Amino acid sequence: MSPASFVARTPLPLLPLRKGLVLPSGSTQLPIGRPKSRALFDAVRTGDRVIIAFQRDGRIEDPSSSDLHETVVVAKVREKIERKGRAPVLVVEGLDRGVLTERVQDEPYATHRVLEVVEPRANDVEAHALAHSLRKLVAETLPKDSGVTSLLDAAGSPSRIADALIGFLDVDDATKLRALEMLDVVDRLRFASEALATARAQYELRQKVEAEVRRGLTDQQKQAMLRQQIRAMQKELGEGEDDESNDELRKKLDEVDVPADVRKVIDREWKRLSAMPAQNAESHVIRTYLDWIAELPWSTRAESHIDLDAIERTLDEDHHGLEEPKRRLLEHMAVMRLTKQTRGTILCLVGPPGVGKTSLAQSVAKAIGRPLVRVSLGGVRDEAEVRGHRRTYVGALPGRVLHGFRKAKMKNPVVVLDEIDKMGRGIQGDPEAALLEVLDPEQNAHFLDHYLELPFDLSEALFIATANDLSNLSAPLRDRLEILEIAGYVEDDKLEIAKKHLVPKVLADHGLDPARVSFTDAALGVVTRGYTREAGVRKLRQELARLARRVALGVAKNSGTEPIVIDEAAVLTHLGKPKVRHQTREAVDRAGIATGLAWTPVGGDVLFVETTRMPGKGKIVVTGQLGDVMKESTQAATTWLRSHAAELGIDSAVFEQEDFHIHFPAGGVPKDGPSAGITILSAFASLLTGRRVRSDTAMTGEATLRGRVLPVGGIESKVLAAERAGYTRLLLPKENAVDFEEVAENVRERLEVHFVSEMRDVLDLVLEPLAPIAEPTGNLGNMSTPA
Repeated sequence: MSPASFVARTPLPLLPLRKGLVLPSGSTQLPIGRPKSRALFDAVRTGDRVIIAFQRDGRIEDPSSSDLHETVVVAKVREKIERKGRAPVLVVEGLDRGVLTERVQDEPYATHRVLEVVEPRANDVEAHALAHSLRKLVAETLPKDSGVTSLLDAAGSPSRIADALIGFLDVDDATKLRALEMLDVVDRLRFASEALATARAQYELRQKVEAEVRRGLTDQQKQAMLRQQIRAMQKELGEGEDDESNDELRKKLDEVDVPADVRKVIDREWKRLSAMPAQNAESHVIRTYLDWIAELPWSTRAESHIDLDAIERTLDEDHHGLEEPKRRLLEHMAVMRLTKQTRGTILCLVGPPGVGKTSLAQSVAKAIGRPLVRVSLGGVRDEAEVRGHRRTYVGALPGRVLHGFRKAKMKNPVVVLDEIDKMGRGIQGDPEAALLEVLDPEQNAHFLDHYLELPFDLSEALFIATANDLSNLSAPLRDRLEILEIAGYVEDDKLEIAKKHLVPKVLADHGLDPARVSFTDAALGVVTRGYTREAGVRKLRQELARLARRVALGVAKNSGTEPIVIDEAAVLTHLGKPKVRHQTREAVDRAGIATGLAWTPVGGDVLFVETTRMPGKGKIVVTGQLGDVMKESTQAATTWLRSHAAELGIDSAVFEQEDFHIHFPAGGVPKDGPSAGITILSAFASLLTGRRVRSDTAMTGEATLRGRVLPVGGIESKVLAAERAGYTRLLLPKENAVDFEEVAENVRERLEVHFVSEMRDVLDLVLEPLAPIAEPTGNLGNMSTPA
């Protein structure tokens, strides 16, 4: 083949490259960065020719002629691309080789003269034979889908074939520079054959190493590598819109520590997801399912330290009184410390609103260093709210229990099941029955949510339930709970709680400085007595917050620094007249009236029973919106009284000559239960004997036809209600003596209590001696009624 010749060209703009090397084969994108290169970019137009030169040292910012390799590429500008906020790109097509001669100018960009290499166009037999051999070797060596065959077909001439192949192969810049400087086509074709053979040997060696590595990989690692390759291919095909989210999900699934059976489900579902197009509706369902599995705490535990002294200090600091509940919680923690496990008793704190049930659980969680999760069960009527929906339903999700564990991110949190007594039963199933598995220590280690359909271990969680009234709870569910009653607070307790806890928190919540704003004890007493009547302190906090808002308004308007003392007068000014009239002890001015004690979901209360007589035929009328049980108690008490009339000095003829009316004031409030039996008996006996019931005495107990007094519930709440109302003498069933011991000692010391087992004993203790009294006229007087 005849040697190449050179043609001198007019000066052309020169674009130096720091790294990388372009051969005269195909188009290339060149990012523009340096000021002179930017000036060149602005000056050239599409179709213009430029010189692509290669620096000997890429660190030189403004290379001179000696800093450039002499052999260059003459290229045509195909496109100029401006990119907002990024360097522009110049698209060029390599045409021919060239040799740099003299520099013509330096500013604003360099221009050089160049001798362009013109290769002979004669039909050289050796060059074409080498090119044909090279194409055949490429077909045997490189994969058919690599695209190199079509690249060589487009190249055409033997010279272009050599350049195209070397540009395609993964070789370094030094090898490409040697090929660029070879002006003889035959030499370049032979050099390309050697480069292909070297690349082939390297490829085979790499394949051998990869095969050895694969043999040492675990199945999980192999799957991860294959998935990465699949994602790369999908990205090339434009089918990887959700690749980033799938990569993140797969990473979470690979990192989560799950049992072997759960791992099988993950692999099965991921295989289904990977085979589905992203647009498939079911792929979203599977992705959500796998996301739930990845985010549940299968093996993550909070570092829990059961320091009994620290727990006791925390409970005492956060709660005033409540000695029995705090003692029981400490016992529970002690057992956990000794047994190293939480399985066992499920505590249920029962009491009126605002007595500190949930805050006790919060204090326990804080003391032992575990996250707290509140699962609200009030109003739940669907079993799926607890156990989850099956995945066949649209929008299915796990139940509230697993939602709580996902939020806690630990498998051993303190779980507060709030308002467990407010669950109902609807057409969707019984949530109480679903809750049995959650609370049963023998079952919850393998709790099966309908959505996951995988066993999840709940046994390490500490469950604490709260309720106001357990009368509506099913027997099986109550059997799984250890009931711990919190009756409420007397006035002294409320005042201490207000001073130690409520006032500092209320002032902080309203931006008031405790050093400037203070409450007097008398003011707190007025708020407690005149604006709240609950057994707890929630309403008390609300009223203190009302006061704080009024004070905050004045402070915001007045920038003074004088101290603000909230006394009784300030309370009346800001809150208005007292809104609560408590049931209080009243002087009994006639026979036929007695005071009983009742339990309500919001605490204990006093209950008045009034009786009167009138001419008639022995009819007994009972009013006051009573339930069936209370009506039966009324019948039992009156029947016993009629059967023992002679013993009590009552003329039995009155039961046929007069009618009687037994009334329970506050007729708008439903009343039921057996606790008023002895109260009804005392009021009716007082009416018939003319002996008044002692006005300092309140009572509770169930009456029977045999004259027995049976025990009743809610003793602590009833005792506190009597103490709040000012009664100093109580009658309680004898079998409730143990329950009375649970009442705070300071309250017990202020009361005179008589434990009775017979109805005759009740009458002996409550009826005053017969004395002449003025016959009352008009109505029964202005009696206080329970609200």
